[in-house]
Amino acid sequence: MPDGAVVLIGGFMGVGTPERMIDALVARGVKNLTVVANDAAMPGKGIGKLVSAGAVSRAIMSHIGLNPEIQQKMIAGEIEVELVPQGTLVERIRAAGVGLGAVVTATGIGTPVEEGKQVIEIDGKRYLVEKPIHGDYALIAAQQADYAGNLLYSLTAHNFNPIMALAGRTVIVEPEMIVPIGVIPPDAVKTPGVLVDHMLARAA
Repeated sequence: MPDGAVVLIGGFMGVGTPERMIDALVARGVKNLTVVANDAAMPGKGIGKLVSAGAVSRAIMSHIGLNPEIQQKMIAGEIEVELVPQGTLVERIRAAGVGLGAVVTATGIGTPVEEGKQVIEIDGKRYLVEKPIHGDYALIAAQQADYAGNLLYSLTAHNFNPIMALAGRTVIVEPEMIVPIGVIPPDAVKTPGVLVDHMLARAA
């Protein structure tokens, strides 16, 4: 992964986050990343490790409240933070994945979220036009992957992972285990293998 990449990272407060891949990015010393994620986790956990390592120059997230380090870096001008309402963030990522040109939402009208954005009126009601968020890479976590890359998620680890698999140009999954084809029931597959480019099994 080069410096300056736009990276979608799955997880929710550290749950369902590809920790091994994050550790690898920190070890490589990658810089100037734009990180798109639900939140900044906490210092020493998940995305918080990238923040501490100085790898992040821009963050697009719905919440940074549990990570005082990113708050301090934002205030100091070291990291640019775009705060996006959670539902809007999901829809912007999904829009990129399914080829939509934009999504419209009333969330954020009349607040600082509206600043600098196109506003349209439909049936007398004002809406923001929110642009899709594409990623150069999507780093996601799964409970199981088979040899074809089909993915099964467990419980709350579903969170942002399946939607980010749609919107990353290169998708890398960190499964807890890799299993033979056929072990995952077809109706349990949430991300089909055609979307997955690489797999890195989570260390035991």
